[in-house]
Amino acid sequence: MTPNGSNPALLTLLDQAIAERDEATAQLYLLIEQTRRVQGQREQLLTYREEYHARWTAQFRRSAAIEVVHSYQNFVERLNHAITQLDGQLAHAESLADAARERLVALETRVASVRKLLERRAAELDLALARREQKRTDEAAALALFHGRPAMAVPITP
Repeated sequence: MTPNGSNPALLTLLDQAIAERDEATAQLYLLIEQTRRVQGQREQLLTYREEYHARWTAQFRRSAAIEVVHSYQNFVERLNHAITQLDGQLAHAESLADAARERLVALETRVASVRKLLERRAAELDLALARREQKRTDEAAALALFHGRPAMAVPITP
């Protein structure tokens, strides 16, 4: 125990738990940003595909060579494939972010538990000190009574 009653091992544990929690928080923010970036790319590609489809559908109504239709179909197929890949990336990014959230909750709980333990130990120490002081006061009063002097006249020695 340190002079102020703190347990150095518990303080070290608290510092470590706080550092881990802060690192997990930073990691979660990075993963959330990554998820947003992939979601944005996916939305852009979906919008582009819709615009591309609308533009070429109007063109095909007028007429188009078979080579142009095949080119259109191939390009839309590549767009669909890219969107499917982004769907997978998005699912993976969301899964990582969810796991990071769960880890952060666990680390927050750990920090709170260590803090609570430190508070409980400090309260126990305060109670022990108060009991010790009360015992000294009681003993001084008993001695004063025994010697027939007022309790206040007896010096209290630590």
